[in-house]
Amino acid sequence: MVRLNLTLALPLAAFLALLLVPRSRPAWSRWIALISSLLIFAVSLGLLAGFDRSGGDFQFETNLPWIQTPAIRYHIGLDGLSLWLVLLSTLLTPVAVLVSWRYIQNRVKEFYAFLLLMEFGLVGVFVALDLFLFYVFWEVSLVPMYFLIGIWGYERRIYAAVKFFLYTMAGSVLMLAAMIYLYNATGSFDYHTLLGDLASGRLELGRTEETLLFLAFFLAFAIKVPLFPLHTWLPDAHVEAPTAGSVILASVMLKMGAYGLVRFCLPMFPNASREHAWWIVLLAIVGIIYGALVAMVQPNMKKLVAYSSVSHLGFVVLGIFSFTQQGLDGAVYQMLNHGISTGALFILVGYMYERRHSLEIADYGGVATPAPNLAAVFLITSLASLGLPMLNNFVGEFLVLQGAARANFTWAVFAATGVILSAAYLLWLYQRAFLGPATEAVRDQMRDLSPREWAAILPLVALMVWMGTAAQTFLPPISASNSLVLERVEQGVIVNVENRIPALPQEADHAR
Repeated sequence: MVRLNLTLALPLAAFLALLLVPRSRPAWSRWIALISSLLIFAVSLGLLAGFDRSGGDFQFETNLPWIQTPAIRYHIGLDGLSLWLVLLSTLLTPVAVLVSWRYIQNRVKEFYAFLLLMEFGLVGVFVALDLFLFYVFWEVSLVPMYFLIGIWGYERRIYAAVKFFLYTMAGSVLMLAAMIYLYNATGSFDYHTLLGDLASGRLELGRTEETLLFLAFFLAFAIKVPLFPLHTWLPDAHVEAPTAGSVILASVMLKMGAYGLVRFCLPMFPNASREHAWWIVLLAIVGIIYGALVAMVQPNMKKLVAYSSVSHLGFVVLGIFSFTQQGLDGAVYQMLNHGISTGALFILVGYMYERRHSLEIADYGGVATPAPNLAAVFLITSLASLGLPMLNNFVGEFLVLQGAARANFTWAVFAATGVILSAAYLLWLYQRAFLGPATEAVRDQMRDLSPREWAAILPLVALMVWMGTAAQTFLPPISASNSLVLERVEQGVIVNVENRIPALPQEADHAR
């Protein structure tokens, strides 16, 4: 219990400490941010050491009154779904600090303070078990990203920051309205209380009520994923954000949406989830193919990687709404895989921009000649992202496709084309940027990786191999928590609407 509270409190304490650092001492800000973020990661590893991997229930819970009227509680806890997302957040924060070490020269104190405040918000989102508390952390994580893009971004940073803020806020307001409706019906924001009332029948939602509540939550989460066609804010935000902002945005913030779908939409609104799954899956498959096709024609490296996220996260949504154990396990595992491999791609693109001061693919070519180590790491990361066996993305995509095939084989056939297309755009990017003759400008500007850059990227490369070859290190707690989610969905479903999602008794038996 103390470990989880400490993991949540330390980023806020580091944020406040950085505010006290004089602006005239930027080196102090860098070192305080690095040391504190490494300390937070070390503390979060203690959660892993004390976590019971065989159970799917919440652990390390703290449940204390916060506000009397309305009844809001400081209720946090950790299960197999949130465990790895918390660790992903605490791992990537020191990585983001390292990759910004030389690039950020203006308002250094404020930059690192916002990074740590964002870590506080992200960890809070993944551990909150009170709906109002969840909403507070959801909004807290939004504010620092807005400033990271708007202050330290590129030429169109204000446009991208405002668009990001407005899109996210539009969905958040509807989600807050749905939370207030549930509170008025039950007198509680507590997640366990709401699930208990729904399961026991003390809270009965009519079909229209459940549909509207589901759509209010779903829209907020779908914007954050982002699900096609609500994705248009993402390429602008990625292209204009500094490298650290792109890394945290792609690797962790987008997972807030997918996490919300699994944590809230499925167990709280099972009938609506089943009833509307067909068109959600359709949008996910369109996103997989559309994101890959648009990525293939991008002249800008950052925008290419951004559209690849739209494609990869389509697999996550497909796995969630397949309502199978394999699909849901693959979706959660793919959240982690995408966080590692796409985060690494943004880091490497950032390294290249720092040297060449251009994101246009046409300004590169032959980079492997002056920077062979950079080329090798980029190749491994690209192969991981496209789903090469023995690397991390393969496991997640395989499980998602397996689950989708059990629900509806046609879904798997169309989704599998995204795997082929991802190989096309990533290998073509690598060919154009790294192979062939190097121009004089490329030879002069493209130096190889420095020790600091190795320190930031090497842990991610190691995780790509580890997660691809030893998936059982990560999957058991995920499967245990997902089994409980599927059990709640099966128990809550009253009518299987028009047989659009066929019942899978073998999956239900396995979940129970």
